[in-house]
Amino acid sequence: MKVHILAVGRLKDGPERQLVDRYIERAKSVGKQLGFGDVSVRELPESRAKQSEQRKKEEADAILAQVQDGAVLVFLDERGKSLTSEKFAQHMGDWRDNGARECWFVIGGADGLDKDLRQRGKLTLNFSNLTWPHQIVRIMLAEQIYRTMTILSGHPYHRG
Repeated sequence: MKVHILAVGRLKDGPERQLVDRYIERAKSVGKQLGFGDVSVRELPESRAKQSEQRKKEEADAILAQVQDGAVLVFLDERGKSLTSEKFAQHMGDWRDNGARECWFVIGGADGLDKDLRQRGKLTLNFSNLTWPHQIVRIMLAEQIYRTMTILSGHPYHRG
Protein backbone atom coordinates (compact mmCIF):
# COMPACT_ATOMS: atom_id res chain seq x y z
CA MET A 1 0.00 0.00 0.00
CA LYS A 2 1.36 3.40 -0.97
CA VAL A 3 1.09 6.10 1.69
CA HIS A 4 0.71 9.76 0.78
CA ILE A 5 0.53 12.96 2.76
CA LEU A 6 -1.47 15.47 0.73
CA ALA A 7 -1.26 18.99 2.12
CA VAL A 8 -2.84 22.21 0.98
CA GLY A 9 -0.13 24.85 1.11
CA ARG A 10 3.59 24.76 0.65
CA LEU A 11 6.12 24.02 3.35
CA LYS A 12 9.14 26.29 2.83
CA ASP A 13 12.67 24.97 2.87
CA GLY A 14 14.04 24.87 6.39
CA PRO A 15 14.12 22.74 9.51
CA GLU A 16 10.42 21.77 9.32
CA ARG A 17 10.76 20.41 5.79
CA GLN A 18 14.00 18.63 6.73
CA LEU A 19 12.27 16.93 9.66
CA VAL A 20 9.33 15.80 7.51
CA ASP A 21 11.76 14.48 4.90
CA ARG A 22 13.75 12.61 7.56
CA TYR A 23 10.65 10.80 8.89
CA ILE A 24 9.41 10.03 5.38
CA GLU A 25 12.76 8.47 4.44
CA ARG A 26 12.75 6.39 7.62
CA ALA A 27 9.16 5.26 6.96
CA LYS A 28 10.07 4.24 3.41
CA SER A 29 13.01 2.20 4.65
CA VAL A 30 11.06 0.28 7.29
CA GLY A 31 7.84 0.12 5.27
CA LYS A 32 9.36 -1.73 2.29
CA GLN A 33 9.78 -4.82 4.45
CA LEU A 34 6.13 -4.63 5.55
CA GLY A 35 4.33 -4.47 2.23
CA PHE A 36 4.09 -0.70 2.11
CA GLY A 37 5.03 0.98 -1.14
CA ASP A 38 6.23 4.49 -1.54
CA VAL A 39 5.66 7.09 1.17
CA SER A 40 5.35 10.57 -0.29
CA VAL A 41 4.33 14.15 0.38
CA ARG A 42 2.39 16.13 -2.19
CA GLU A 43 1.49 19.78 -1.91
CA LEU A 44 -1.43 21.62 -3.46
CA PRO A 45 -1.70 25.38 -3.82
CA GLU A 46 -4.13 27.20 -1.58
CA SER A 47 -7.25 28.48 -3.29
CA ARG A 48 -7.33 32.21 -3.97
CA ALA A 49 -11.14 32.46 -3.77
CA LYS A 50 -12.39 35.36 -1.67
CA GLN A 51 -14.91 33.42 0.45
CA SER A 52 -14.04 30.61 2.86
CA GLU A 53 -16.64 28.13 1.58
CA GLN A 54 -15.52 28.64 -2.01
CA ARG A 55 -11.86 28.19 -1.01
CA LYS A 56 -12.71 24.91 0.76
CA LYS A 57 -14.71 23.68 -2.25
CA GLU A 58 -11.90 24.50 -4.70
CA GLU A 59 -9.33 22.81 -2.45
CA ALA A 60 -11.61 19.75 -2.08
CA ASP A 61 -11.85 19.45 -5.87
CA ALA A 62 -8.05 19.65 -6.15
CA ILE A 63 -7.65 17.00 -3.44
CA LEU A 64 -10.08 14.60 -5.12
CA ALA A 65 -8.31 15.07 -8.46
CA GLN A 66 -5.18 13.53 -6.88
CA VAL A 67 -6.85 10.47 -5.34
CA GLN A 68 -7.61 7.23 -7.19
CA ASP A 69 -10.96 5.47 -6.71
CA GLY A 70 -10.83 2.96 -3.88
CA ALA A 71 -8.05 4.72 -1.98
CA VAL A 72 -8.34 5.12 1.77
CA LEU A 73 -8.85 8.77 2.69
CA VAL A 74 -7.85 9.97 6.14
CA PHE A 75 -8.43 13.58 7.10
CA LEU A 76 -6.70 15.59 9.78
CA ASP A 77 -9.32 17.84 11.31
CA GLU A 78 -10.13 19.29 14.71
CA ARG A 79 -13.45 17.38 14.67
CA GLY A 80 -11.69 14.05 14.27
CA LYS A 81 -10.90 11.18 16.63
CA SER A 82 -7.87 11.06 18.83
CA LEU A 83 -6.09 7.69 18.59
CA THR A 84 -3.19 6.02 20.31
CA SER A 85 -0.16 5.25 18.15
CA GLU A 86 -0.96 1.55 18.45
CA LYS A 87 -4.53 2.04 17.19
CA PHE A 88 -3.27 4.26 14.37
CA ALA A 89 -0.84 1.49 13.37
CA GLN A 90 -3.61 -1.11 13.59
CA HIS A 91 -5.76 0.88 11.15
CA MET A 92 -2.90 1.19 8.66
CA GLY A 93 -2.03 -2.49 8.97
CA ASP A 94 -5.70 -3.46 8.48
CA TRP A 95 -6.05 -1.29 5.38
CA ARG A 96 -2.89 -2.81 3.92
CA ASP A 97 -4.00 -6.35 4.80
CA ASN A 98 -7.44 -5.77 3.28
CA GLY A 99 -5.92 -4.86 -0.07
CA ALA A 100 -5.97 -1.06 -0.08
CA ARG A 101 -3.56 0.13 -2.76
CA GLU A 102 -3.21 3.67 -1.46
CA CYS A 103 -3.79 5.63 1.73
CA TRP A 104 -4.01 9.43 1.56
CA PHE A 105 -3.60 11.53 4.68
CA VAL A 106 -5.07 14.94 3.89
CA ILE A 107 -4.21 18.21 5.63
CA GLY A 108 -6.54 20.97 4.47
CA GLY A 109 -5.91 24.64 3.98
CA ALA A 110 -6.20 27.44 6.51
CA ASP A 111 -10.02 27.34 6.34
CA GLY A 112 -10.18 23.60 6.99
CA LEU A 113 -11.77 20.89 4.88
CA ASP A 114 -15.00 20.98 2.93
CA LYS A 115 -17.74 19.09 4.83
CA ASP A 116 -18.76 17.04 1.76
CA LEU A 117 -15.14 15.99 1.31
CA ARG A 118 -14.82 14.96 4.98
CA GLN A 119 -17.79 12.60 4.56
CA ARG A 120 -15.82 10.61 1.98
CA GLY A 121 -13.11 9.67 4.45
CA LYS A 122 -12.46 6.35 6.11
CA LEU A 123 -11.21 8.15 9.21
CA THR A 124 -10.87 11.69 10.50
CA LEU A 125 -8.03 12.22 12.95
CA ASN A 126 -7.43 14.87 15.56
CA PHE A 127 -3.89 14.99 16.92
CA SER A 128 -4.97 17.16 19.84
CA ASN A 129 -7.69 19.46 21.09
CA LEU A 130 -5.11 22.20 20.67
CA THR A 131 -4.76 24.09 17.41
CA TRP A 132 -1.45 23.38 15.63
CA PRO A 133 0.16 25.16 12.68
CA HIS A 134 -0.06 23.08 9.50
CA GLN A 135 3.70 22.69 9.25
CA ILE A 136 3.83 21.12 12.72
CA VAL A 137 0.88 18.84 11.89
CA ARG A 138 2.78 17.68 8.84
CA ILE A 139 5.81 16.85 11.01
CA MET A 140 3.65 15.01 13.55
CA LEU A 141 1.90 13.04 10.80
CA ALA A 142 5.18 12.05 9.14
CA GLU A 143 6.51 10.91 12.53
CA GLN A 144 3.36 8.88 13.23
CA ILE A 145 3.60 7.17 9.85
CA TYR A 146 7.20 6.24 10.67
CA ARG A 147 6.14 5.15 14.17
CA THR A 148 3.42 2.99 12.60
CA MET A 149 6.00 1.22 10.48
CA THR A 150 8.16 0.55 13.54
CA ILE A 151 5.18 -0.72 15.57
CA LEU A 152 4.13 -3.08 12.78
CA SER A 153 7.70 -4.35 12.39
CA GLY A 154 8.33 -4.82 16.12
CA HIS A 155 11.16 -2.27 16.03
CA PRO A 156 12.03 -0.80 19.48
CA TYR A 157 11.53 2.85 18.40
CA HIS A 158 8.04 2.78 19.88
CA ARG A 159 8.15 1.97 23.56
CA GLY A 160 4.50 2.62 24.43
